[in-house]
This record gives sequence, C-alpha cells and structure tokens, in this order.
Amino acid sequence: MTRTTNNTSTATDVSPSAPPKLHGAVVEFSGVTKNFGGHRALDGFDLTLHAGEFVALLGPSGSGKTTALRALAGLESTDAGIILVDGVDVSTLPTSRRDMGMVFQAYSLFPHLSAGENVEFGLRMRGVAAAARRRRARDALALVGLDDHSDRFAHQLSGGQQQRVALARALVTEPRVLLLDEPLSALDAKVRVTLREEIRRIQTELGITTLFVTHDQDEALAIADRVAVMRDGRIEQVGTPEDLYSRPASPFIADFVGLSNQLTGVVLNGFAELYGTRLPLLDPSQADGPVLVAVRPEDLELAADGVDGVGGLVTASSFHGSLRRTRVRFADGAEVTVQHGVRVHPAPGDNMRVRFTGAPVSVEAVTNRA
Repeated sequence: MTRTTNNTSTATDVSPSAPPKLHGAVVEFSGVTKNFGGHRALDGFDLTLHAGEFVALLGPSGSGKTTALRALAGLESTDAGIILVDGVDVSTLPTSRRDMGMVFQAYSLFPHLSAGENVEFGLRMRGVAAAARRRRARDALALVGLDDHSDRFAHQLSGGQQQRVALARALVTEPRVLLLDEPLSALDAKVRVTLREEIRRIQTELGITTLFVTHDQDEALAIADRVAVMRDGRIEQVGTPEDLYSRPASPFIADFVGLSNQLTGVVLNGFAELYGTRLPLLDPSQADGPVLVAVRPEDLELAADGVDGVGGLVTASSFHGSLRRTRVRFADGAEVTVQHGVRVHPAPGDNMRVRFTGAPVSVEAVTNRA
C-alpha cells in the first residue's frame, strides 16, 4: 500500500510495492461510561494504547469489550469521559472523521463487487483516482496473500479468504488505528490459528495501533503485546500475556486466563497452606486467614504411588496431543485438574496422588469473595 500523490500509472506497473510503516496513534480512554437503559456497559473505563501497540480486550460476554471498541470507532456514543487519539478528543467526531480501519466477525463484503473492488471501496469514497485505487488495492491484497484473487467475488472465496479481503479493505486507507471485533470467531480452528498469526505479522510490519476484541483467551495470549481483561464494564487487570498468566491479580483472572484450580486454604506467615503443603505467595504481604487459592494444572504432579501429596480418585482423563489433563477428586470432595505428559494414562476409578510443586500461587481472602 502506498500513499499516492499523483494519478498516473503505467500498464507495466503490476508488482505490489512494499507496505509503508504507518504512524501508530496513541489512544486513551479516560473515565468512559456508557449506559444502555438501566445497564452500565462501561463504568469509568480507562485504558491507554501506545503507538504501534497490539492490545487485546478479553472478557466474558457482557463485560463491555465490544462497547469499548465501538465507542472508539464512533459507532456508540458515550455518556461520560473522553477518548483521545494522539491527544485529540474524538468523542464527538463521526466515524468517518476518526481515521480508523475496522474488521468485524461478519465479513460484510459487497456480494456484487470483486475482492479488488471491495478493497477499493473506501478509496473510491475518498475520491482517490482509479489508477491509484487499483494500485493500492493490489498492494493491500498482496499484504494478506490474495493478490491473485482480485477478480473473485465473495461466493468464490472461503471464509478465511473473505476475512483477509475485509482486513485488506480496512488497511488500504492507511488508518491510524485498526479495530478488530472478534474477526476470527466464525472460522474453523485451523484457519483461525493461521489467520491470527497473519494478523499479528501484518500489524507488526505496518506498526499500526490495534485494538482486538475477543472472548478467546488463547487468541489474546498468543498475539497481543498486552491484554486487558474486562469485567462489568471495567478493566480487572492489564498486562503482558505472561504477567496475566503468571501473576493474576485475582482468582477471577486466574480462572478466566488459562485453567486454574480453586482450592480453600489458609495464609500463615507469608505462605498458603493447603492439604499439608506450604506454598509461596505471589503477594507475600497477604494477611493471615482463610483464603481461596488458585493453582495452575501444570503446577501439580500426578503419581500412582508414594506417600507425598494428596490421595484421590481419577474421574476423567483427556488427551490433548502433546499433553494430558486428568481430573482427580479428593476425599473432601474437592476436584483438581492436573496437566501431565502423555506417557501417564490414568483411567477413571484409578487411585492417584497429587503433589503440589511449590510454585507461587494467587490467593483471595474468603471474606472478600463476591
């Protein structure tokens, strides 16, 4: 994709040019509130996206993530707060003046236009000359690997190809911000993984600031620079994927981001004690008392014999390619999931022992649980 300063083009100029490095904008949400009747979808929402950063909004249904994206796009008005793009308040600007590219779950291609014409559409609306439109559309399609599909119509393209065309259409205008609202959820699993890697490659190559909304934690953790987990219209925690997974701020984050076993225990002198095992805390300042302890499945070990650990009964075991996950019920009724190698193949009804590896854990005082 190239910005065009003249309307001339030669017939032999058919090879796509290298995409330019775009100017990634700084985006700031400050105290943004949005109500739908009696429901508060955004409740003092605060978030900053740095220039060229890829940020994923992750959260359960109804947490406000799509509302936040739509507010940034200008598709939803806000009731309070401001939204800044490079320091300019865009809260009252129409969508057409915010200079943003958008890709949604539905491909939304015009069925009567070819892939190339779909990509050209935004340029046509901006009055870009025909030769320049075709050249920039060709470059955009090459960026997503579809430069040889320019003449095909939507019904002649697979779902993944249609979404690539939608991405090219969003990028061809060289926007300051790219908004992706669950663009992969309608695709099958293998295509979804391939396309998310392509999106990340393109975003990195272009340097465009990107806000990506998803309910799929694997997608968010795999491609985002930072992940903001939402709950009830607010951000519960924001950080790198590694931070959220390894140092969750609450049992909600521990449970929502990755798999987590929630067990009752007691904090005493900077350690969590449960089932006769002392585990270090992520936050050593945690006050003594009863707590809910979050333990990752990979921080447990499974053994068929021995005296260490907690005895239990296998209730289920599932194969996941390079690993297995086995569910074990303890005598007190608590159940845990243990992640382990595939060479150990427990069967329901087997008696096994579960050992805690001693990895730091996240805890929450029982009295603070909602």
